[in-house]
Amino acid sequence: MSTFFEKIRLAFADRGLRNRILFAAGLLVVARLLAVIPIPGIDPARLQSLLSGSEFLNLLNLFSGGGLSNLSIVMLGVGPYITASIIMQLLTVMSPALKRIYQDEGEAGRKRFAQYSRLLTVPLAIVQGYAFIKLLQGQSVLPALPLGTLAIDIVIIVAGSLLLMWIGELISEFGIGNGVSLIIFAGIVSRLPASAGQLLFTYEPSQLPVYILGLAIALLVIFGVVLVTEAERPIPITYARQVRGSTASQGGVSSYLPLRINQAGVIPIIFALSILLFPRMIFQFLSSSSVAAIASFSSKAVALLTNNTFYACTYFAFVVLFTYFYTAVTFDPDQISTNLQKSGAFIPGVRPGPATADYIMRVLTRLTLVGALFLGGIAVLPLILRSATGIQSISIGGTALLIVVSVVIDLVKKIDAQLSAKEY
Repeated sequence: MSTFFEKIRLAFADRGLRNRILFAAGLLVVARLLAVIPIPGIDPARLQSLLSGSEFLNLLNLFSGGGLSNLSIVMLGVGPYITASIIMQLLTVMSPALKRIYQDEGEAGRKRFAQYSRLLTVPLAIVQGYAFIKLLQGQSVLPALPLGTLAIDIVIIVAGSLLLMWIGELISEFGIGNGVSLIIFAGIVSRLPASAGQLLFTYEPSQLPVYILGLAIALLVIFGVVLVTEAERPIPITYARQVRGSTASQGGVSSYLPLRINQAGVIPIIFALSILLFPRMIFQFLSSSSVAAIASFSSKAVALLTNNTFYACTYFAFVVLFTYFYTAVTFDPDQISTNLQKSGAFIPGVRPGPATADYIMRVLTRLTLVGALFLGGIAVLPLILRSATGIQSISIGGTALLIVVSVVIDLVKKIDAQLSAKEY
C-alpha cells in the first residue's frame, strides 16, 4: 500500500505527468457533463423502464459512457468510432495497401489510418443514430417527429458522438492512457454509487448467499485479469560477440524477449460487443419495416440474437477470434525477427531469419490461445450466472468489471512507464 501511495506522490510531483493526469481528468469531467444533456421530447419514466428490462440497451449504455440512460446528445458514445476502427483493421487483412499504411509507414501511416477511421465514423454514426431514434419511437420513448426535427436530432447525436471521439483522442495524445477506454471506464464508474444504493435499498436476507457469491466471483475475476495481464513468457535472446581489432569486443550479452499471454488487453471485449450490438440495433429497426419480407427476416434475426445460448456462444467465439486478430495486427514476428538479425541477436538453438519468425509465431499462438480462452470465459461467465440466478445485473456487471480492471492496469503501467522514463 505504501508503494501505491508513493507512486501517486511521484506522479503528482512530476510536473509534466501531473499536467497529463489533470488534463485527462478534466476531459473526462467534460464527457460526463455531456452525458447528462438530454435531447428534447423524451419520456424519462418510459426510458428507465425500457433500460431496466433490456440487456441489449444496457450494453449500449455501457459504450455510451452512461449517455443512453439520459438519452443525451452523446447517446451513441464511442460506439461508431469503435465500429469504424474494427472495420478498418479488418480491411488491413484484405487490402495489402492498407496493411502497408498501418504497419510499414510508421507514425505517419498510423495517423493516416486513424484519419480513415474518423471519416468512416460519420456515416456509421448517421446510420446508428437514425436506427436508434426509430427504435425508441417504436417503444414510445420518443414521440413521432417531423422530418426536419428528426434530421436535427440526428445531426446533434452524430455531432455528440464525434465530439466524444475527439475528446478520447485528445486524452490519448495529451493525457495519459487510452482515451476511448477511459471514457467507457468513466461511464461504468459513474454508475457505481447508484448501483450500490439500489443493492442496499433492495437488500433481502434471503439473497445474502447470492450477494456473497457475486462478491467472490468479482474478486476472482479481478485476480484472474491481473494475473493473465501481467503474465509473460520470456524467450531467451543472445547477442553475438563482435571482435573489433585485436582486443576490443562487444556483445555476448544474454537477454530475453517478453511475450505476454494477453497481448490484446481489453480490446477484444470491446470489439466483440461492438460487432454484436450493431447488427442487433439494425435488425430491431428493420423489424418494424412496412415490407413484410424484411420485417419477418429481421424479427427472426432479432429472436436469434436475443437467444441466450446463441448470444453466449457467439460472444465467446468473437472474443477469441478478435484476440487472435488484434494480436496479429499489432505484433509482427517477421519484423521482430528482422530487427533481431540486424542487431546481431539470435534465439539459442533457432536459426536467424524465417526460422526465428516461425518459432516466435508458434510460441505466440499458444500463449494467445490461453489469453483468448480466459477472456472469452470471463466474458460469458456472467451470462451463465445470469441464467442460473435470474439476476439481470450480473450479466452487465461482469463485462463492466473486466473493462474496468483492464483499463486500470493499462493506466497504471503507462504511469509507471512515465515515471521510469523520468528517472532515467
